[in-house]
Amino acid sequence: PPVPDMDRPSPLPVRPPIAVPVCPRLLLIAFLLAGSSPAPALGQNGPGVESVAELSGASGRVTLVGTVVDAVGAGVQGATVQVDGRDGGALTDRLGQYSLVGVPAGSITLRVTRLGYGTRERTLDVDTASSVVRADFVLEPEAVELEPLHVLAERTRLVGDPARLGLVTGAAHLLTARELERQPNAFGDVHAALRTLPGVYVQDEEGYGLRPNIGLRGSGVERSSRITLMEDGVLIAPAPYAAPAAYYFPTAARMEAVEVRKGSSQVKYGPRTIGGAVNLVSSAIPEGTGWTADLAGGSDNTFRARGRVGGTAGQFGWLLETFQIGTDGFKRLPGGGDTGFRLQDYMGKLRWRSPEGARVHQAIELKAGYTDQLSDETYLGLTDEDFATQPLARYAASANDLMDAEHNQLQLRHFLQLPSGLDLTTTAYRNGFRRNWYKLQSVLGSGISGIMDDPASNPTALAVLRGADSADGDVRLRANNRAYVSLGVETILGVRGELFGTRHELEIGVRLHRDDEDRFQWEDGYRMDAGRLVLTATGTPGSQSNRLAEARALSAFVQDRVVIGPLTLTPGVRFESVDFTRTDWAGDDPDRLSPERVRENGVTAWIPGVGAAYQATGALSVFGGVHRGFAPPGAGVDPATRPEESVNLEAGLRYRDQGLALSAAAFYSDYDNILGQASLASGGDGSGAQFNGGAVSMGGVEAAVDMDPLWGRATSLRLPLRFTYTWTSGRFDSAFESDFEPWGSVQPGDELPYLPTHQFSASAGLETPRWRIEASAFGNTATRTVAGQGPIPDGEGTDAFAVVNLSGELHLSGRGSLYLGIQNLLDQRYITARRPAGVRPGLPRTVMVGYRVSR
Repeated sequence: PPVPDMDRPSPLPVRPPIAVPVCPRLLLIAFLLAGSSPAPALGQNGPGVESVAELSGASGRVTLVGTVVDAVGAGVQGATVQVDGRDGGALTDRLGQYSLVGVPAGSITLRVTRLGYGTRERTLDVDTASSVVRADFVLEPEAVELEPLHVLAERTRLVGDPARLGLVTGAAHLLTARELERQPNAFGDVHAALRTLPGVYVQDEEGYGLRPNIGLRGSGVERSSRITLMEDGVLIAPAPYAAPAAYYFPTAARMEAVEVRKGSSQVKYGPRTIGGAVNLVSSAIPEGTGWTADLAGGSDNTFRARGRVGGTAGQFGWLLETFQIGTDGFKRLPGGGDTGFRLQDYMGKLRWRSPEGARVHQAIELKAGYTDQLSDETYLGLTDEDFATQPLARYAASANDLMDAEHNQLQLRHFLQLPSGLDLTTTAYRNGFRRNWYKLQSVLGSGISGIMDDPASNPTALAVLRGADSADGDVRLRANNRAYVSLGVETILGVRGELFGTRHELEIGVRLHRDDEDRFQWEDGYRMDAGRLVLTATGTPGSQSNRLAEARALSAFVQDRVVIGPLTLTPGVRFESVDFTRTDWAGDDPDRLSPERVRENGVTAWIPGVGAAYQATGALSVFGGVHRGFAPPGAGVDPATRPEESVNLEAGLRYRDQGLALSAAAFYSDYDNILGQASLASGGDGSGAQFNGGAVSMGGVEAAVDMDPLWGRATSLRLPLRFTYTWTSGRFDSAFESDFEPWGSVQPGDELPYLPTHQFSASAGLETPRWRIEASAFGNTATRTVAGQGPIPDGEGTDAFAVVNLSGELHLSGRGSLYLGIQNLLDQRYITARRPAGVRPGLPRTVMVGYRVSR
């Protein structure tokens, strides 16, 4: 697709929705391809992908299952199990279990490999009289030199190799591709994936996760602007420094992993180091050649398709991938019409690397991506009265609301590894994002947030929202037209070696970065006529907001991982120097000939941290750390506005043994001057102004348990159980007055808004190598939407809820898999938010049926 010029503030025209009907021919083609293609020896899996390999179901083939444990009986996650050295194979899960379907009968050689454990092989005589054959392995830890691809992964990922999670001196979580696929997630909503992790908070907005609201350890969830967001280790928010609100978010459904780091382990991932960092890992170029097709359809005329093809031949590798999705939406307009979205996502990679055996290893990878989105979304919610009777309704005045967005990205990465233990990873990147969210702004001169906050005092405006006739210009729709550019170059030097009997893995990184947000907005006037909007006046582009916010940043970090026997230490320090400029032009100066005002501000910060992890036994490790939290203010802030700062502490443990994996951590953050922003998304005036609140104390406990009561038994049946829980308490320690709607007039002891005290997720499954079924649930207690104390007043909170989901999958003996997902099985209706303007519902019952095949 053509890539627009992202450097000009030209208006992005509002386009009509594009129909994407379910096409039976696509399903037919996929089934024909599955039936005509020869089955491979074993399925192809990219790095970090946990999957079940499938073969032809012809006679003479069996299912192979087993566990891989270490010397003390703890399951080894991420070990690769291969038959006769073929590509692909299966990866062991959190408990060390694996399964291979369709293994040929006769004499075979099983090969098990794991970084840090070496390789084990065993020859078996497979008898077809047994449909299931069990083979268990014990791996002894050993020191091995990291392969170049593993070193590169460490430089571009937060967690990297799952086996090294025990060395992370802080809370870290990894969701693999198989774990992402198994969720009953019709729309690829990253919220659904992150709800399964402790210490992660999400706030639904439209039910699809198109513009996620993610927070970590109480950092705040507003447009994910309080955390560091990355794709493949590169900052991915539209303008990470100048305007960090994530109106663009990578398409989670095409990712092969999601990584989360919190605490002292994420100091190297700036600029925001208070809550933590989230990294989405795109599909890796496969070592063999293969393709994947995934087609699904479901409720509200939802259609979803994902295709991926790629391979490696000699020194060259390539990958092409697309994800397409469309839905009519689950909300209902009085006059009919779509309330859903259409999204097209494309990604490609090219790679060259040194020949095998080269003394100096190099790799160059180019990644390009393009995303186009049209979503019939609005900031307008409902009153409590209307939600009680029609929770899935939308008001007539929101019928024309439409987000029109385009995003493109380029990444060029070079990796160099020398025999001396040095390696250098350099990444140049550019992200461009344009969006015009054309949406209802005001009625009868009152903003929609004010009307919905007090509908009793605005009966005439509320009637117009519902469809009552009005005069010309009484209804105003604003074209929130903005363009973003984010670009930079980052280089990381790695040094591995021994010093005074201790092992060191030193990293030194430097990043030069520039980003900007260009606002060029206007308003159109309408009247409401018989329940429909009629255009009566066209606004002038730039008349409502005509400004450019820019940021220039120099970042650097030094961090060393020091291994002293069972003890791992990671002292480190980060440096951030940011210069902001905001230029405002008059609304009647669309050519930007003479600025009205130019404001400059800057900030410099040193961000130290240290973490420790101790391997107490083969199964138990403990960790802890302390680090400084930092979040820069934006461009054009008041000179008195200071960066958000905090002191953050954590302590925790990890345990993995005999079919049980457990992690738990306690955390505490002491904020000096928390930041708020007056954005429309938070119910503010949309100016984007940032300002300081007071001091805040934040603390909590997070825990996760994985287990399988059938682990180690002589059966192919599994009973995976998982439970996560987070308790959080966040309170203001000082009094102040704020224009930030969720804060308002704050008194010491007031609880923070949109921060649930208790939240959980749980799942229980039953599975064999041929099929699985799983029930899951998530929920949290009621949350405040405005800071306060005591019982939550009416109209100032969300509902407590517990949503039950169901998923299942059937493997078709080498011809792919059929799968089913049902979200909100009991069709619970609950209030999930009261912003941007009014009550918003959670996703209702949604059913998705699909077919997935790989070759």
